Amino acid sequence: MKRALVCGAGGFIGSHLVRRLKTEGYWVAGVDLKRPEFAASAADDFVVGDLRDVMHNSALINLNVLHSCTRHKPNRIFFSSSACVYPQHNQTDPKAPTTAEDSVYPADPDSDYGWEKLFSERLYGAFARNYGLAVRVGRFHNIFGPEGTWTGGKEKVPAAMCRKVAEASDNGEIEVWGDGEQTRSFLYIEEALEGVRRLVASDVSHPLNIGSDEMISINGLAEMVMRIAGKRVKVRHLPGPLGVRGRTSDNAMIRKELGWAPNYQLERGMRLTYAWVESQVRAIVK
Repeated sequence: MKRALVCGAGGFIGSHLVRRLKTEGYWVAGVDLKRPEFAASAADDFVVGDLRDVMHNSALINLNVLHSCTRHKPNRIFFSSSACVYPQHNQTDPKAPTTAEDSVYPADPDSDYGWEKLFSERLYGAFARNYGLAVRVGRFHNIFGPEGTWTGGKEKVPAAMCRKVAEASDNGEIEVWGDGEQTRSFLYIEEALEGVRRLVASDVSHPLNIGSDEMISINGLAEMVMRIAGKRVKVRHLPGPLGVRGRTSDNAMIRKELGWAPNYQLERGMRLTYAWVESQVRAIVK
């Protein structure tokens, strides 16, 4: 039987990936600090453990995983990188950001998280060359969908927007950081998993974007969620952290390499996500 280990299997993407692998006939082991928050794990074996027991940051976690891989020689290794690796100076125009895979250097990510992800890409590449490991790297662009964190301050923009609108009364008000003209693209979870599986099955050893190229402003996203909810609410703009001014996925390379690119419409995914978030909000209200 095919076997897979999913690190971070208690999280949003990891828990969905476990279910996807099970449908493909894999025996799946999962490991995380916690079990999935909103549904039981589908993993055949789930270990609640902390890779930081012997390490103190993400870079050392990746070193620990890679050292284990040199001993056990898995058939394929997937590393989830991030769009945050791209230089901030290429993402100042909200209408025309640059995120082609080869634009990542000269490096200038806008956050420590982006620097760590970029370093880890190089780390996985070095281990692949030195130990003959088959590594695949996908740069995720804002993955969203049901069963993701939707409250508490760590939720992604789509879930946060759904929660705010779901909690607001008709003709009420929601708050948005900045002027709302900053742009992003968001990829529905099922398409993210499809991209992972296609990349892992391929011979592509360099990083590929896994994201949508359907770009939208934050104000536009708010309008979309209001339309889905059948509400009209006022948006009050507040000072706050914005990240880069614009970011979307350049999908030219994934189309060339895999003959495929994400095409799941944003509004379709947002409708499914809003329905789930609204059900969570109602459960708390009750």
